[in-house]
Amino acid sequence: MVVFPNPTTEQFDVKTCKPVNRLTYPAIPLIDLSKPDSKHLLVKACQDFGFFKVVNHGIPMKLINKLESEATEFFSSPQSVKEKAGPPNPFGYGNKNIGRNGDVGWVEYLLLNTKPESDYNKIISSFEEHPESFRCVVDDYVRAVKKMACELLEFMADELKLEQRNVFSKLLMDEQSDSVFRLNYYPPCPELQEHEIKGGNLIGFGEHTDPQIISVLRSNNTSGLEISLRDGSWMSVPPDSESFFINVGDSLQVMTNGRFKSIKHRVVANSKKSRMSMIYFGGPPLNEKITPLASLLERDEESLYKEFTWFEYKKFSFNCPLSHNRLGFFEKISSRY
Repeated sequence: MVVFPNPTTEQFDVKTCKPVNRLTYPAIPLIDLSKPDSKHLLVKACQDFGFFKVVNHGIPMKLINKLESEATEFFSSPQSVKEKAGPPNPFGYGNKNIGRNGDVGWVEYLLLNTKPESDYNKIISSFEEHPESFRCVVDDYVRAVKKMACELLEFMADELKLEQRNVFSKLLMDEQSDSVFRLNYYPPCPELQEHEIKGGNLIGFGEHTDPQIISVLRSNNTSGLEISLRDGSWMSVPPDSESFFINVGDSLQVMTNGRFKSIKHRVVANSKKSRMSMIYFGGPPLNEKITPLASLLERDEESLYKEFTWFEYKKFSFNCPLSHNRLGFFEKISSRY
């Protein structure tokens, strides 16, 4: 049994969200990688939604289930064992506190740098059992989802008629790619039943957009993920443990000059079941300049964003509260009107 540190809901955000008639929920775009029309549907999903589900992805369920099993074992460990892998700086084990700006959530997590020279080994060496097994399964999983992310990015480039098919994917394949992998564990919260009666939601991970290029998410069969619709309401994403969900990141929104949308999302706690999610955040090298691609700008079309490096945006983003509109700071003032 996992014992969550300081298990009182009084410290956490309880939000009341604008209700949505379930009959009017928009369908989450579905991308079947085995079908030839995927490219068109993929770009439409990025433009209209910024979020979609991928099926027939080719990643073995055996690998997915193995990682979930290893992660469950870690989060089920005594608190003293888990804390040997932290505190996050920014990598390692953390709980409750998200970032450095006072954001909190009903969550435990393990954040890992995917670069070979990172302190990955130091973090997982704290595991009492099977540290080598955990490292191997994480490496295999990250390699597989990174490949899928690059394939999706190349499909996008094809459909956008970009001359360089790898204009997006090369940033993830670069040896200096600043990509990270995160395991989030949301313990069940029996106290939540009281809040549910009052129409509230206990926040597991607060609303935000992802700053990187693309995010590849997989979770177990427990609900909790919500995405923000254009009218400001929140839509619950039905869980699907065999599929992957993809988020357009802020950087990709800038590179497409706003054609693709970086969607705001959050996670709410569950009263009875735990939720495990695994997220690969595909990021560019730190010195990479992020700016709208010239080949996507139509005649007389203005760039909506100031040029910045990924290092500059990353530093700015992680010094902001989760819900902050980070891209707003980099918008060209003349483009807002």
